[in-house]
Amino acid sequence: MNSQRQQIRTMTRRTLLIVLIVLQDLLPFIGNVPLGPLSITTLPITVAIIAILFGPLEGAIAGGTWGVLTWIRAFVYPSSALAPLIFTNPLISVVPRILVGIVAGYVFKILHRQNKVGATIAGAAASLTNTIFVLGGILLFANTPSVASGYHTNQAGLAAALGTILATNGVVEVIITAIVTPLIAVPLLKHLRKEKA
Repeated sequence: MNSQRQQIRTMTRRTLLIVLIVLQDLLPFIGNVPLGPLSITTLPITVAIIAILFGPLEGAIAGGTWGVLTWIRAFVYPSSALAPLIFTNPLISVVPRILVGIVAGYVFKILHRQNKVGATIAGAAASLTNTIFVLGGILLFANTPSVASGYHTNQAGLAAALGTILATNGVVEVIITAIVTPLIAVPLLKHLRKEKA
């Protein structure tokens, strides 16, 4: 009975977390927040928090949900003119987002004794994983004249254009994710540990 109850709790929690990811992805100004000329992706924060609280598997499921949503939207409701050229490839849209949850979960597992430091580094690692694997995927799998043109360059200059995104948008996202993740994750973690005690 206890095992069955635990399974029901896990499935209920997983469903609620998936709904949270869906809402965050679909609602304007929540999943992507405009910040001057930059657009900050906040979903790595949510995926990192889920991975910290419940482990790499739950992080991978949350990240995978985000990735599948990105993939579907590229076909039916693209977020930009570039989305159908890039995110219809699951190696760019889905795989990096699964890795976000896995990396954040395992980084925190390694550093779990230092809650704040561990959550900060896990958050930064989540954001970096997303940025590096998505931009790397674009360079490897979507290096076409159309994609390069979308970044206002030619194919030869695509790597430099993506490097600029990494150095600007990517760095800001890492800093924000590293700051916000422990502010939310650490109090929730303390609460969960008290419940288990």
